[in-house]
Amino acid sequence: MQVNSNISFQDTATAFAHKTDKDLGRARLLFRSFDYPILLKWGPGLAKIAVSLGFKFVIKDTIFKQFCGGENIQECIHAIQQLAKSGIGTILDYSVEGEESELVFVSTAAEIIKTIDMAHGNASIPFAVFKVTGIIDSHVLEKVSSNIELSESEQTLWDNGKARFFDICYHAQKNDVRLFIDAEESWIQLAIDQLAEQAMGEVNTTKALIYNTVQLYRHDRFAYLKDQIKTTSAFLGFKLVRGAYMEKERARAIEFGYQDPIQPNKESTDSDYNEALKFCIENSDKVSICVGTHNENSSMLGVQLMTEKGLDKTDTRVYFSQLLGMSDHISFNLSHSKYNVAKYVPYGPVNAVIPYLTRRAQENSSVAGQMGRELGLIDTEIKRRRNES
Repeated sequence: MQVNSNISFQDTATAFAHKTDKDLGRARLLFRSFDYPILLKWGPGLAKIAVSLGFKFVIKDTIFKQFCGGENIQECIHAIQQLAKSGIGTILDYSVEGEESELVFVSTAAEIIKTIDMAHGNASIPFAVFKVTGIIDSHVLEKVSSNIELSESEQTLWDNGKARFFDICYHAQKNDVRLFIDAEESWIQLAIDQLAEQAMGEVNTTKALIYNTVQLYRHDRFAYLKDQIKTTSAFLGFKLVRGAYMEKERARAIEFGYQDPIQPNKESTDSDYNEALKFCIENSDKVSICVGTHNENSSMLGVQLMTEKGLDKTDTRVYFSQLLGMSDHISFNLSHSKYNVAKYVPYGPVNAVIPYLTRRAQENSSVAGQMGRELGLIDTEIKRRRNES
């Protein structure tokens, strides 16, 4: 792949210009800690105990600070402003997980509405985002996805959940805010797709405001993406990601004896991701995308495809996105070259976002080269600064 001469993902001075020496030292220690399996195994439980015993600050000043913006929207303002100084947008992601009750669903929907209100007219917050399982019972989503008849009480849950879903989408439309609908496990994704497709058909009449998310580590999703683009008349929005539920997906496929939905290997995932990226940019007259990846090759491919298509760097139909606290060498170097970039900035009470933080720790430990790459870049920048001082 030919590398764009204006961008180097090895430019650590640009990647970490927003970090103090103390910030880099803290990040270095944190990423090193992910190399200890016993810490990953017992860490989540210990973190909850620490919070319950009044030692929340220990979590908040370490892993929480690296990967989250704050415990509420107000606490995220500093992160929003710091990212904006480097030309990077914020995607406020309310990351409370694991509780399923109508009371919690109503509360979560209200919080998502707040993030849309915060994004309205705010160039520093180009997108809002939500997970459907945050507002609709997952068991109901599974039954709908499997075309299993709902009981009367389940039908009520489904109707209430759909009402919340479309309230959020229509609120985004009213406030002219682009909205990501996150992808989830394969056994509930069909119901999410159906909701997202209906919302795109109703809302995306003049431009893409509602975006569905496509996980390309599933072997069937590139075909789904192509079919949507070929058969849908509305403007479409897609966030392209590799995926986040591989171990869970494979274990369930074995348990219930159905075909594993995951690609046979990383090469297949990379191939489908890049082909999906190409197909979307080829159809940029009707498709807007978010290139959601920590992969350097896919990020550079996105840059090259934009150039080949004649799209301006600032064309809002193409955004690049990474998670807060990860892959700053991609985010900040792309932004420095004037491409559209936005960071996912999770937030929520410390105890409630521990499941999210656990996944980040496990991801950095298990994804091939991820922890080593982050550490290597941090070490390079620390040495560079020492040599300059």
